[in-house]
Amino acid sequence: MAAVAEEPMPSLQGAADGTETAEKSCGLQDDEAKPSAPTRRPGVAAIKAEFLVSNHTPRLASAYLSSDSKSKMQLSEAESNPAGAEAGVKRTAEDSDKISSGADNTQHPNKKIKLKGRNKQRPVTFKANDSQKVCPAVLAEQECRFGEKCKFCHDVATFMKDKPEDIGPECYNFKTFGRCPYGLACRFAQQHIDSGFKNITDQELFDKMAAQPPVKNTLTKDLQHLLWKKKYDFSKANKIVDGYYDELRKRQNGEETKPSSAGEKVPSSSSETAHPVDCDVDEENVRLRPAEKKIIDFSNKLYLAPLTTVGNLPFRRLCKSFGADVTCGEMAMATNLLQGQQSEWALLKRHHTEDIFGVQICGAFPDSLTKCAQLLQEQTSMDFLDINCGCPIDLFFKKGEGCALMGKATKFENIVGCMNSVLDVPLTVKMRTGISDNKNIAHNLIPRLRNAGVSLVTLHGRSREQRYTRSADWDYIKTCAQAAAPMPLFGNGDILSFEDANLHKEASGVSGLMIARGALIKPWIFTEIKEQRHWDISSSERLDMLRSFCNYGLVHWGSDTKGVENTRRFLLEWLSFLCRYIPVGVLEHPPQRINDRPPHYQGRNDLETLMASQNCGDWIKISEMLLGPVPPQFIFLPKHKANAYQ
Repeated sequence: MAAVAEEPMPSLQGAADGTETAEKSCGLQDDEAKPSAPTRRPGVAAIKAEFLVSNHTPRLASAYLSSDSKSKMQLSEAESNPAGAEAGVKRTAEDSDKISSGADNTQHPNKKIKLKGRNKQRPVTFKANDSQKVCPAVLAEQECRFGEKCKFCHDVATFMKDKPEDIGPECYNFKTFGRCPYGLACRFAQQHIDSGFKNITDQELFDKMAAQPPVKNTLTKDLQHLLWKKKYDFSKANKIVDGYYDELRKRQNGEETKPSSAGEKVPSSSSETAHPVDCDVDEENVRLRPAEKKIIDFSNKLYLAPLTTVGNLPFRRLCKSFGADVTCGEMAMATNLLQGQQSEWALLKRHHTEDIFGVQICGAFPDSLTKCAQLLQEQTSMDFLDINCGCPIDLFFKKGEGCALMGKATKFENIVGCMNSVLDVPLTVKMRTGISDNKNIAHNLIPRLRNAGVSLVTLHGRSREQRYTRSADWDYIKTCAQAAAPMPLFGNGDILSFEDANLHKEASGVSGLMIARGALIKPWIFTEIKEQRHWDISSSERLDMLRSFCNYGLVHWGSDTKGVENTRRFLLEWLSFLCRYIPVGVLEHPPQRINDRPPHYQGRNDLETLMASQNCGDWIKISEMLLGPVPPQFIFLPKHKANAYQ
């Protein structure tokens, strides 16, 4: 799909709408006198005075509140304003007791509740009725094998009559590939549907694009059935894991010496494994030596972190166009992959532009992780496999997954040994500094993982308990980089500019950098790092970037109503990060710091002001500029409650 890859991206020139270039905005002229810097408030970005909005009073948009938050706000209003209660706000005696006692995390009865924290159990943004969808067989111009029992619509005339109005005159799928696979259901169908409701094909373009590499790592029906019926051949993984459990039983029975402590030398995977299995001359079960495995040069690479929800394939394509070197799929659960869940396998899809691509899995047990490693080795296209040892979410931590593996060093070491036995691609690990705050343990664990055969460790400079509070500890990352040598170690945390990248890389001595939130806030950070400059990107250039994301989304999720609304949902999730970007020309002292939040300000034009809004209602307006009006039943609840304020 070279035509897709060659689509022009936003220009690297100065702002097209009259904004200043990066050099002028940053005051980089040699002879220009620099004004004295005012005192900076911690955690607050310094905005130029002409862009500040004084006397701004936040207003709450109740449309973007959960039902639980709405009820709490009503109860608080009733308690602080008795007249409001008489006007129709009712509450029970039990509710009054909760407010008065401070239970249920409410404030003093005379104070209004300030919304903070995250919305839990967020609703589905859009769900279409099956009877309103056209049958896939009709789209493919074939006979439906379900006949009258089919739950989808077969009346083409009725479907076209009830179908929502087309969003635009041009279909990106048709323009790029010569044929739109969504036919009648496409929300841009007027370009490729004739008067007889037949799907038109540009045969010359279609034949040309058919030779391009397709998206890889899709789950076939045959493989899915094998996994469902548990008939996939895992004999190779089972033999490795059985040897591990036999060794474990021997140790428990006192037949073997105790496992080495963190300070003792662990046997290297290049000579003898930490847990040897019986000798096997079967070629399929012979473990590869490190020299026989695929080798990737990770040095000085820019690595886009695997990001749950927002690190989807369209976003990764966008980051690749801006200069990301290494990409990785979203975290996938090993057990779900082994069960053949379509939604989990969708996280593994790889675009042909992702030249160095990895798959990240999360699990807690040697058997499931080793089987999953064998399955991915045999059925997917990947350059490396990554183990998630950094997820701080309680749901996974309590199951022994994510960060919990750091607290079980010997078990983790054994998992690495088992997985390495079935892989011929590098095995990597992403972790945090530790589990508990102020108790770093990564420096003890990293040498053991290196000796067990890990090819790369990526270290996020915060503990599990710390989450994203305070700054990343790059001094400790330096300590771990020294402990990891000669294995490469990547550092991660608080990188939002090329100055941050230069400072942390040189001071810590890491082999490369992983960028996570920085890429969500400004995906062009990869361009800035490689070109060593601030890019004062204009609002029109950013809108073009969002349009490219939507086009990639229509290819990935579909251009029918369901695909359009899926694209909208993921766009809104991304905009919750993108709105944190502060334009270079608006800042008093570039560059922006990742944890600084700006006071209320207006941009250099209306579009820039809209893109800076923290209110999710404005994000929906931006989505409607690109994907048309939201459907009547559309619901979007922001991840953070504070985004309900205007």
